[in-house]
Amino acid sequence: MSKELHSLGRLVAAGKLSRRDFLGRAAALGVAAPFATAILSQTAHAADEPVRGGTLKVAADGGESTNTLDPALTASLVPQLNSRAFGDTLFEVSATGEIQYRLATEMSSDETAKVWTAKIRQGVKFHDGSTMTADDVVATMQRHSGEDSKSGALGIMKGIESVTADGESVVFTMNEANADLPFLLSDYHLVIQPNGGLDNPAAGIGTGPYKLVSDEPGVRHVWERFDGDWDGANRGYADTIEIVVINDGTARLAALQSGQVHMISRVEPKVIDLVKRLPNVQVQNVAGRGHYVFIMHCDTAPFDNNDLRLALKYAIDREEMVEKILKGLGSVGNDMPINASYPLFSDEIEQRTYDPVKAAEHFKKSGHTGPVVLRVADGAFPGAVDAAQLFQASAKKCGIDLEIKREPNDGYWSEVWNKQPFCASYWGGRPVQDQMYTTAYLSSADWNDTRFLREDFDALIESARTELDDAKRKEIYKEAGLMVRDEGGLICPMFNEFVDATNSAVGGYVSDPNGALMNSYALSKCWVKA
Repeated sequence: MSKELHSLGRLVAAGKLSRRDFLGRAAALGVAAPFATAILSQTAHAADEPVRGGTLKVAADGGESTNTLDPALTASLVPQLNSRAFGDTLFEVSATGEIQYRLATEMSSDETAKVWTAKIRQGVKFHDGSTMTADDVVATMQRHSGEDSKSGALGIMKGIESVTADGESVVFTMNEANADLPFLLSDYHLVIQPNGGLDNPAAGIGTGPYKLVSDEPGVRHVWERFDGDWDGANRGYADTIEIVVINDGTARLAALQSGQVHMISRVEPKVIDLVKRLPNVQVQNVAGRGHYVFIMHCDTAPFDNNDLRLALKYAIDREEMVEKILKGLGSVGNDMPINASYPLFSDEIEQRTYDPVKAAEHFKKSGHTGPVVLRVADGAFPGAVDAAQLFQASAKKCGIDLEIKREPNDGYWSEVWNKQPFCASYWGGRPVQDQMYTTAYLSSADWNDTRFLREDFDALIESARTELDDAKRKEIYKEAGLMVRDEGGLICPMFNEFVDATNSAVGGYVSDPNGALMNSYALSKCWVKA
């Protein structure tokens, strides 16, 4: 099927087939729109010949003075770009949703899907000159799963009973069977480091295409090509890459227009029409699993009252959000982190809509009086402050006083997100449902940012891992989705498209539904045209 679509994509590139006809044929083949768009983008750029040399610059949001190069603590875009620059994981997930082998060259399981063996790529060098071994992989996994770990991958690692080295291989023994393990191990926190990063996790030393030159958290990060890169023939085309931290969307756009940078992250939808008219600028947008959210801590008053949580969920106008904040570049959410981009998505879950009557009923039943404080910053997601104000207006019609507390961008991800009980945030989504739920909703997950602590939910996710019948597995995920939707702390009004922009000097850009800036690989896989 993928081969057929690539053939059709080449017809589009040659002007012999329209984009609309291509997407129509992809739909007939049962391919979701985000993946069809990704294939079309790949084909369109396939004829570009990579150019080596020069400096490739990006202006990105999600950078703070408190950032670190420790992959375990990556929580926003700039740290993720840094991790992609210097490090590799065992696997990657392609733009079309397929597993790609990276520092692992093979992966197999026993018949129970509980014991998995990954063969580790040989001859790979770290930036410090040492050779990567299976022991480094084991140490990395152990660091992310330790009792004191604050890793964003901790929820994933809790499902692994043990990790051991066996010659050139690493053996993963699971607590329960899990057919999605390779997808889980593609998590961007799990960058393989010398001795697992136990000696100096924030040194920025890995096996990636670039090595560190300058690290100025909240300002800029500079990297130069690593001559010993094991995959140097296919990436690391620029001599130097530079990540400029610009959290303000208007300033990012100005940097692109002036030629200060070659690409920018997260173009604000409200200026999308303007950007499309700019000379030598290309808007890069693709639908996927990303979602903009407002999150409540279920274990913290007053949000430990489910009637108050339901009142706030009914008090938000999702259609208005998609129209006015996303400018149509997205779709309505349903207070769960899963949409139709996931292969086991259930369309039988009723769509929640704005309902002032139900909102008022639940608010009265909650017994809460006085304002409800919502914390937000411009950097929480593009248009976050405007979205909060729309939320405030729609909630007022329900008799709910929503008080907006505007926070500074610097420090938002370290001092507000996952600490304050009600705030704006975003998620890029994950390749499979198990990874999304395991990262953010299991009781054991360090990134459980709604404090959704439910043993019955944990049991559902664990049972889904061991169920090999897709129909039964889909039903389990449906039940899990309903539980999050109706009893959790997530208000998910919209799924966003990833909207970035590049100038005409950039070659090799491929739309990727897995995340912004080619799932943060743009600096490694793009080049500056001669």
